[in-house]
Amino acid sequence: MEKVGVAEAMTANPKVAIPVARKSRRPALGASSDLLPSGGVDMEAKDLHIWFGSNLVLEKVNLTFASNSVTALIGPSGCGKSTFIRTLNRMHELIPTAALAGEVLLNGKDIYAPGTDVTQIRLKIGMVFQKPNPFPAMTIHDNVLSGLRLAKLNPSDKDDLVEECLTKAGLWTEVKDRLGAHAISLSGGQQQRLCIARALAVRPSVLLMDEPCSALDPGSTLRIEDTINELSDSITIIIVTHNMQQAARVSDYTAFFLAEYGESGRVIEFASTEDIFGRPQDKRTENYISGRFG
Repeated sequence: MEKVGVAEAMTANPKVAIPVARKSRRPALGASSDLLPSGGVDMEAKDLHIWFGSNLVLEKVNLTFASNSVTALIGPSGCGKSTFIRTLNRMHELIPTAALAGEVLLNGKDIYAPGTDVTQIRLKIGMVFQKPNPFPAMTIHDNVLSGLRLAKLNPSDKDDLVEECLTKAGLWTEVKDRLGAHAISLSGGQQQRLCIARALAVRPSVLLMDEPCSALDPGSTLRIEDTINELSDSITIIIVTHNMQQAARVSDYTAFFLAEYGESGRVIEFASTEDIFGRPQDKRTENYISGRFG
C-alpha cells in the first residue's frame, strides 16, 4: 500500500477536511501504572485475540480505558471494531464458533474468568446499538425500567429514577408529559436516547456504543453527542464511529483499527484524540483520518 502524509493526502482529495480534535480533558495514558490517569482505569483489554471459527479477526489488542473518559474506536469497515466492542460485555460469545484468547479486565478482574456471573457483567457494562431497539409495545416509562426488571431489581424510587435517566439522556423535557405513550411513537433520535436512558437505569460503570448515530439525522446526532459529553463526567464511554468529526468532537482518546492485505485486524495507534488527529505517529493513521482510504 502506498503511504503518503497528510499534506499529500489532502492534495489527492482536497474536499476532505481533517477534523480538529477538542483539547482532551484527560491526561495521557501510559504503558506503566505510574503514568495512568489519577482517576484510575475501568477497563483493559490485554493481549486479546478474537476468532470466528478458524478465522482470526483481531490480533493482539491491548487497550486501556480510563475512568470517566470517552474513547473512540475508528477504522475502515471490516477491521474488527464492532467485534471488539462486543467482547467487552461478553456478547461475542453468543455467536456460534466465536472464541477469544487474552483478558478483558473490569476494575482489575477478568470478565471471562470461570464462574463469572454474565448478568452482573452486563449490568456493569451497558450497550447501545447502531439501530435504536426500544421495546415497541412498552411505554416510555417502562422501557427505562425494563433492564431492572430483567435483572430482577426493584428500586423503590422508580419515578425519580425514570426522570433522572431520561434527563441524563437528554430526553426528559421532550417526553415528560407522555411517559405512558408507547416507545414506537418516538422519532428515531428519541428512541436512541431512550435506549441510552434504559442502559443508564442499571447504573453501569461503562457504556459501550456501537455507531449510535449512524442511522440518525444531524440534529439527533448532535443531541446524542451532547449526551455523551455530559455523561462522560460520571461514566466511562467507548464508542465505535466511522465519523471522524464525531470522534474528534466527543472523545478524549482514540484507537485506530486496521486490517490490511488480508491480515487480521489490529490496533495501529492509540493516543489522546488531540494527538491522533493533530500529531499521528503512523502514516496509515494519517492516511485514514485525512480520507486517503477507508
